Amino acid sequence: MSPKVSATPNAPATIDVACPECGASLKIDVATASVISHTPAPRKRTFEDMEAAAQHMRDQDVRRESLFRQGVDAEKNKEDVLAKKFAEAMRKAKETPDTGKPLRDFDLD
Repeated sequence: MSPKVSATPNAPATIDVACPECGASLKIDVATASVISHTPAPRKRTFEDMEAAAQHMRDQDVRRESLFRQGVDAEKNKEDVLAKKFAEAMRKAKETPDTGKPLRDFDLD
């Protein structure tokens, strides 16, 4: 889009420019090289119609319910998982002998 220049005797010349990135309209004062006004581009519709929006909401409900069920199942099995982890840690602790006090970096100097 080519800029439109308008000049009146009482007001300085201005340029109307369309932003190529976002499609917004900018009015720029030529004398001060500053933006006088900014009109944002019209927002695009997320959904074409209400049926598509309703379907999206139903899909989100199904996904949310699935995530909730996974959380509930994980919470039910949490005690068993922790017990198995504890038993494995105890087995490893019994297999490796205690070598005494661990060395610190300070002790190596």
